[in-house]
Amino acid sequence: MTNTNIPDGFEPLSRKSPLTEPWEPLYAKKTERAVIIGLRLARPHTNGRGLIHGGLIAALADNAMGYSCAQATNWSVSFVTVSLSIDFVGSAEIGQWCSIESDVIKTGKTICFAQSLIKADGVVTARASGTFRVVPKKG
Repeated sequence: MTNTNIPDGFEPLSRKSPLTEPWEPLYAKKTERAVIIGLRLARPHTNGRGLIHGGLIAALADNAMGYSCAQATNWSVSFVTVSLSIDFVGSAEIGQWCSIESDVIKTGKTICFAQSLIKADGVVTARASGTFRVVPKKG
């Protein structure tokens, strides 16, 4: 895999938002119970030292865990973040492949718990956990 290649199974992320638009292209890989978000790190993803920015990690982990809760419930309801916790355990640089790999811990009628590992070229750089409130879809 070269710096411009995208790993097998990843496709352009179909869910767009104004927050993540400047970070495009973003990719997703769906599993039975999760949505993995991936991206090739570039300058817009970094802090002043050229390392992946913690805000990017937090936002994408929030998205990946929320999407994973939705995937685990067949997209039948929506989710709103109640709490988000991030532990930074390493760093990543421009050119590396970053993946946010989530696992849904438990889904219920009112709440969903998830966690994720954020990896750069397969090495863990952060871990996240989130709690999400179930919101019935309108209409």
